[in-house]
Amino acid sequence: MSPKQPRGEATAAQVLDCALDIYAAHGEAGLTLGAITSASGVSTGSIYHHFGSLNGVVIALGQLWLGRLLDELGGALREVDDARSGIHALVRAYLRFVQANPDAARLMHSVTVDREITTHAQQIRGAQEARLAPLAAWLHHHQRSGRLAALPLPVMESLILGPVTGIARRWLSVGDIDIEEAARTVPERVWLSVSP
Repeated sequence: MSPKQPRGEATAAQVLDCALDIYAAHGEAGLTLGAITSASGVSTGSIYHHFGSLNGVVIALGQLWLGRLLDELGGALREVDDARSGIHALVRAYLRFVQANPDAARLMHSVTVDREITTHAQQIRGAQEARLAPLAAWLHHHQRSGRLAALPLPVMESLILGPVTGIARRWLSVGDIDIEEAARTVPERVWLSVSP
C-alpha cells in the first residue's frame, strides 16, 4: 500500500464526517461544497478527486451508512436461529439503528439519497453485495425450508423493510410515532406478512 492511500482514505473519511455534521446542522440546503471545504479544511479539488462532485459526496455518505445498517441487520440475523425470530430481529435492528443514528438515518431516508439510489441502483447494490448476500442467503434458506413464504426476493425485501422504512421516515420527519412501541409491535405484523 502506498503512503498516499491511507492519507487519501483519511481525507475522504474527514469529508464524509464533516458532510454529515453539516447535513445534521443545516439540512440539505446547507450541504454545499463551500460548507464542506470550510468545515473539513479539504480543498474543492481534493473533494472532486475523491468524490467527483457534491452528489458523489452524498452518494458516498449514503453508501457508508447503508453499509453500516446492513452490517447491523446481518449481525441481528447471526443472533437467531428460526425464521420468526429473524424477522423480528431485522425489524428491531433497523429501528434501533435509526434511533441511534438519527442524522445519518435522516440523510439515508432523504429525497436526495432516494433519487441517487434510484439513479445508481445497480452500482450501489453492487458495492453492497458482500453485505446483501448473507441477508439474501438467509431469506432463501428459510424459504426453501418452508418457514418463509415463497415470494420473489424483491417482494420479500419490500414486505420486511417497506413498513420499517415508512416508520423510520415518519419518526425522523414528523416525530409522531413512538419508535419504542413500534419496535415492540411491528415485528410480529411484519412476520405475519411473510410467514408461510
